[in-house]
Parts: sequence; structure tokens; C-alpha cells
Amino acid sequence: MIQPDKVRAEAKKKEKENFKFRTFLKCHADEKKLDRQFLRLHKELFADYDCSKCRNCCKMYKGSIPKEDIDRDAKYLGITSEQFIDTYLEKEEYSMDYQTKHKPCDFLQENGNCKLGDCKPDSCKKYPYTDQPERLSSLLSVLDVIEICPVAFEIFEKLKKEYGFRTRG
Repeated sequence: MIQPDKVRAEAKKKEKENFKFRTFLKCHADEKKLDRQFLRLHKELFADYDCSKCRNCCKMYKGSIPKEDIDRDAKYLGITSEQFIDTYLEKEEYSMDYQTKHKPCDFLQENGNCKLGDCKPDSCKKYPYTDQPERLSSLLSVLDVIEICPVAFEIFEKLKKEYGFRTRG
């Protein structure tokens, strides 16, 4: 598995190749089969991967907190909703939801755990979304994710092998 601190550079080196593979998949992959492949590889690779040793997603993104989670999250931390918003959040530019004020995410602890525990948002729990359906229609976002997540990077590399994808110079 690629090291977390190397994944962005390696993905950048393969940027043209990855875009060509994305185009290849758009033209040749069966949506249901591709979803099954993503899901199988996701389960296989995450089975032995300790995300707390990486947390690139927490380091490189601001956390997104849905408005409806604020009361629950504040209660979990033992503070009021107003304190929670004032301390950790700012309004997202194009929605009614919130995001953390900083990158790395304000809830990332030194040990790699999330300060919100099981209350962390679904978007965080589901990241890198490689086990979600409809991957064929979201391959552009997958290209972003493989620059952040070592497992997503490896999934894409394994898919290239499964499809016999080769680039020419």
C-alpha cells in the first residue's frame, strides 16, 4: 500500500493516465459490474487498513457538518449548540450546512481519532465513497479522492489491472 504522505505526488504523476482510464471506464464499463468491483476492492483493501495512521482526508479537507447534526454533536462534546458553532464551525458557502473552520479538520485528534466519535458526519464515515453505488457517474470525484486516500489510489490501480488498461507513452 502506498504511504499516506506519498499518495498525492504519485497520483499527480499518474494524472493523465488516470483521466484516460476514467474515460475508458465511461465508454466501456458496465455500471453494475463496476460498482461490484469497487465494493469488492474496498472491502478487501480496507479490511487490513488502519485509517487512524493516515487521516489524509481529515488533514486535507474541512469537515462538513449538516445543520441537523449540530445539537447532537454539541451534546456529545458537552457544550451548547451555540458554543459548538462559535468554536468549530463556519457556514458553508453554498448550503445551509456548516464546515469546520480549519484544515486539518478541527475534530482530528493527535492520535488520529475524531473528537466526535460515533457522531462524526456521514460524509466522513463514508469517505472515500468507494463502496457506494453509481461509481461510473462519479468517476471525476474518484480522481480527486485518489489524491488523498491511499486505499482509493490502490483500488484505481487494481481496476486498471483488472481491465487490462495500458497507456501508450
